[in-house]
Amino acid sequence: MEKKNIDWSSIGFSYMPTDYRYVSNFKDGKWDEGTLSTDPNIVLNECAGVLQYSQSVFEGLKAYTTEDGRIVTFRPDLNAERIAASAARLEMPVFPKERFIDAVNQVVKANAAWVPPYGSGATLYLRPYMFGSNAVIGVKPADEYQFRILTTPVGPYFKGGAKPITIRVSDFDRAAPCGTGNIKAGLNYAMSLHAIVDAHKQGFDENMYLDPKTRTKVEETGGANFIFVTKDGKVVTPKSDSILPSITRRSLIYVAKEYLGLEAEEREVYFDEVKDFAECGLCGTAAVISPVGKINDHGKEICFPSGMEKMGPVIQKLYGTLTGIQMGRIEAPEGWIHVIE
Repeated sequence: MEKKNIDWSSIGFSYMPTDYRYVSNFKDGKWDEGTLSTDPNIVLNECAGVLQYSQSVFEGLKAYTTEDGRIVTFRPDLNAERIAASAARLEMPVFPKERFIDAVNQVVKANAAWVPPYGSGATLYLRPYMFGSNAVIGVKPADEYQFRILTTPVGPYFKGGAKPITIRVSDFDRAAPCGTGNIKAGLNYAMSLHAIVDAHKQGFDENMYLDPKTRTKVEETGGANFIFVTKDGKVVTPKSDSILPSITRRSLIYVAKEYLGLEAEEREVYFDEVKDFAECGLCGTAAVISPVGKINDHGKEICFPSGMEKMGPVIQKLYGTLTGIQMGRIEAPEGWIHVIE
């Protein structure tokens, strides 16, 4: 299929409507068959549950063109499982896993012309989401829901691409103890908006959030998990009940152990030990890994030995290996690459 006439190498991480999106509605206790739609607009009652009580969850994954010309997605089964967990936490109906994967197949295949070509540096971002759609005035779950998947071609999440970024330790909390920090709910991201706008005003790229109970342990940023490398080459990621279980982070831990032969562990990471790490990065679907060169702790700077010019050597290997798997240059573990037929 002929690709759209777009300068793929120059696009950023922003919304560009494509030809089709997937839509399915939940009513009377069941999901309808679902369909592809050319209409990007949603019409809602003024009292819809999503507008009154923020019943909304979402996911993020990408479609790639591999080196041999296939269009693939990366571990969509895990996205299906995570949105199911998110929905259950907010008393929303679960969209079945097999239907989720089928919806991904349909919408990517319908928008194949929008999947950037191999080597362009761009990908097709998929945003599955679900929300309460019927009128709800009392504080209770909605009775009707809509599940959708939109697609949009995107470039690098951070403008500098792989260049190290500067973050700050935030005075705000991203989530509450025993709250919803471990699910992908829209309300969690609304909580971080003021903090990220303020960080940008102060010249920082992102926030580092500490645990909301003791404020002594590293959690995550507004949209990505942390990954650290010790001076002896061990990969470490924070463990917490109030951070999102990142699919990218889980994949990187596997890559570190099984592909690169590195020690890797998920554990509580105290902020006091961050200064002793050799490398730091932010990992997630959007950025894969963005290296962090500097952390500002209320005026006191933590500068990593890897510097501000390029990725550190271990994070570079992790990034290169995972993207190599995603793009088909490196053989993937069984089940990681889902081919769009």
